[in-house]
Amino acid sequence: MPFDQIGAPPAGGVGELPIADAPELLTAEWVTAALRAGGALEPDRSVTAVEQQPVGTGQMCDSVRLRLTFDGATAAPSSIVAKLPAADETSRATALSLRSYENEVRFYQQLAPHLPMRTPAVFHADIDVETASFVLLLEDLAPAEQGDQLAGCSPEVAEVAVDELVRLHAPRWGDASLAELEWLHRDRATSQQFMLMLLPTLWEGFLDRYRDDLGPEVHEAGGQLFGRLEAYLFADTEPWSIVHGDYRLDNLLFDPSPGGTPIAVVDWQTVTHGPPLQDVAYFIGAGLEAETRRQHEEALVRGYHDGLVAAGVAGYDWERCWHDYRRGTWLGLIMAVAASMLVERTDRGDQMFLTMAGRHSRHALDLDAQAVIGT
Repeated sequence: MPFDQIGAPPAGGVGELPIADAPELLTAEWVTAALRAGGALEPDRSVTAVEQQPVGTGQMCDSVRLRLTFDGATAAPSSIVAKLPAADETSRATALSLRSYENEVRFYQQLAPHLPMRTPAVFHADIDVETASFVLLLEDLAPAEQGDQLAGCSPEVAEVAVDELVRLHAPRWGDASLAELEWLHRDRATSQQFMLMLLPTLWEGFLDRYRDDLGPEVHEAGGQLFGRLEAYLFADTEPWSIVHGDYRLDNLLFDPSPGGTPIAVVDWQTVTHGPPLQDVAYFIGAGLEAETRRQHEEALVRGYHDGLVAAGVAGYDWERCWHDYRRGTWLGLIMAVAASMLVERTDRGDQMFLTMAGRHSRHALDLDAQAVIGT
């Protein structure tokens, strides 16, 4: 049953049901109670067995697929996905300080039901914001498959992904009421000062760790950005909307088969209130090889802009859109630097962050993005 039909859980918790924030706590009894509370399981039916299987490649959270056995016929799903805090203490501490888990739970509770973008239905969502203990029970979108950040994608897949962003950005474009959601909007001045202090330290650590593996484009682009970081952080970048913040292939699910889900968007820990074209530039810069990107990016961005206009966004012309797109190229380098230094280190993570840093740096240099750092 879709989440907008069962209603959002209250912001402070879900009744007296404890938060099952580790795989061993996802028992048949707990899952039964959670699905009943959300309206996804009939009161006279119970889960009798739960089979678990790790899923996904996320470093900030742990996810497991739960295959459920019931004591009789039911309309409840036989397979769901549970998202839980990372077992790794470094990743969990980072998530607590950045409020990443709160972001995702609140997104599913308060924003997702009212957006046309395809996201997993939610059967249960609960969090203790003081400790970052949380649990999400989500629709299992299999056989849709996760994109591969390292492999990249074709221009045709990129078009699907960029077009889907219109369904996230357009409905709340320039909506001042989003600033009333403290978890989404935050204190802008405080955030700017915090990032101004933190990012140079992370950049130095990134250079120390990966110096021998970084291409010249990363050093050049990094020098441009971090040399003018204050201008970048304090620029006026409105109009704003809901922004995913980490919109890349690893966070997208695709199923091109007839009747399948063409695309669905997951992993909302970085959702924020900000400049929408960051999502567009971030995806294109990370998902396409440089030569392919150069050939197709203007058409992709024009398609996105046409989608905004068709959705009713007014007063945002093509020149401004392209300007904001160029400026948005810097987000990818920042994400590669910050994420690599703040989450558990893995071999795949190192490969992914180095790939991201190289692609996003080349992207910024290709578009002379240093010229729009402070505008």
